[in-house]
Amino acid sequence: MKIEDFALLQADLERQLQEINRVMAGIRELQPEWDAVQLDSLGYRIHNYYCSWEDLFLIIARHFENHIEGSDRYHIQLLRRMQTTIPGVRPALLAESQAKLLDELRAFRHFFRHAYGAELDPRKLRILFSDILEGHAALLRCVSTFLNHCRKDPQSD
Repeated sequence: MKIEDFALLQADLERQLQEINRVMAGIRELQPEWDAVQLDSLGYRIHNYYCSWEDLFLIIARHFENHIEGSDRYHIQLLRRMQTTIPGVRPALLAESQAKLLDELRAFRHFFRHAYGAELDPRKLRILFSDILEGHAALLRCVSTFLNHCRKDPQSD
C-alpha cells in the first residue's frame, strides 16, 4: 500500500471514529432509569451507533475495492466481509465477539427502521445499552489493530 493510500485510509477512519465516539457519548449520557421518551431516544442512538459503524465498514470496503452489491442481504454481507481476511488484500477488521455484538445491533437497526408503531422493549434496550458500553473499547481496538496491520504489511493475512 502506498503511503498516501494508507494516509487517506487512516484519515477517513479517524474521521469516522470521531463520529462513532460522538454517538457513543450520546448513549453514555442517558441514565439507566428511562421513561418512554428516553427509551425512544436510546433506541435512536443505538440505531445511529450501528449505522456509524456500518459507515466505517463502507470506508474499508471501498478503499480495498471490496464492493458489495445492493441486495436484501446487503447489511449482513457487509458485516461478514469485515470478519473476513482477504489474502493479499487486507486483514479482517472484526474478531468474532465484536462481530456478534455488531450483528445484534444490526438486527436492532432493522427492527427500529421497520417496526412502525411498535414499542421498544426496555429489557432488550438495557441489554443492548450494557453490551455497547462493555464492547465499545474492544471495537475501537479492532480498528487500531487493523490500521497497524495495514501500516506494517497490508499484503499479508
